[in-house]
Amino acid sequence: MTNTTITVKAPFRADQVGSLLRPKSIHRANEEYKAGKISAETLHEIQTEEIRRAVDKQIEIGLQAVTDGEFRRNWWHFDFLEQLDGVEGYVSKEGRPFKGIQTEKYNIRNTGKITFKPDHPFIRDFKEFKKIVGDRAVAKQTIPSPNQLFPAGIRNKNVYPDIEDYAKDIIQAYRDAIQSFYDAGCRYLQFDDVYLAGLSSSEMPYSDGEFTREELIELALSVVNRILEDKPADLVITTHLCRGNYRSKWAFEGGYTPIAPYIFANEKVNGFFLEYDDERSGDFEPLSYIPEGGPSIVLGVLTSKNGNLEDKETIKSRIKEASKYVPLDQLCLSTQCGFASTHHGNELTEEDQWHKLRFVVEIAKEVWG
Repeated sequence: MTNTTITVKAPFRADQVGSLLRPKSIHRANEEYKAGKISAETLHEIQTEEIRRAVDKQIEIGLQAVTDGEFRRNWWHFDFLEQLDGVEGYVSKEGRPFKGIQTEKYNIRNTGKITFKPDHPFIRDFKEFKKIVGDRAVAKQTIPSPNQLFPAGIRNKNVYPDIEDYAKDIIQAYRDAIQSFYDAGCRYLQFDDVYLAGLSSSEMPYSDGEFTREELIELALSVVNRILEDKPADLVITTHLCRGNYRSKWAFEGGYTPIAPYIFANEKVNGFFLEYDDERSGDFEPLSYIPEGGPSIVLGVLTSKNGNLEDKETIKSRIKEASKYVPLDQLCLSTQCGFASTHHGNELTEEDQWHKLRFVVEIAKEVWG
């Protein structure tokens, strides 16, 4: 990978995680496609038209980084991962437990040696998305973190008896993916990481007994940093840590203290998007591990799980509180997660969603100018 001068300054003071509520036309088109009533080409055209509208709306409300809303996906992670060689999606026996609900039954598993395919559909989709955005804003791409391949039960131990061999192939697959996105014009890429956030929670089953929690945290850090060793200098890469976002429900709770000395102090990303919208996330003290002048911290102190606008002065007060641990100039603002990590979406309206994102922009302007 070649290094050039950094031209994109991200994360932005007012930023966003990525996913947006799917418009009714996309829900309808997905159902019609499953029923064989429309072709894949027609589905793609409908998705494209809605992406155009969403990009225009994001720019209208003042966001400098825009996304495709993840409109072509069913899941924030599976759609990308199951298109890697050596990984397949399947209908699982059970969904994943969330607070008061269980997810749709689906998962991924390792079936062979893992590599990144040059014709991965996400590259094609990004090129189309980038053309829609043009030079009006920064086209931000979100993909699941490489660590989403490490939850217990995914790795096939017959294919990869040694987890380090598994890690090496994942690292190379992601290095190839980064280069492909970069060649397609991507300059702002985000790794979404529920697995790593889960390692900070005593509620999450993190292993089948093969490794300790500390060993897995160290492995997760090593995987990301080895991927980033030779990334282009003008490619901004961030990590979003999430505790689950499914139909406005969450999967687990727990502050960042267990992972902060490892991840916050040492992960070589340009920024962290952190979930801080309620007491489940703990306090800001773990931010003291962030190096001064190091990665930006995007405070997710507004929620995407409902449409109620927070009290503005309370949000400003929370930003001020976080600035005791990280300089204000190193802080940014967003919602704690996207609005539709899966095709189902959270329990709010599209109008609520746009009001919330406009509110993020408004507050950021008042705090940082």
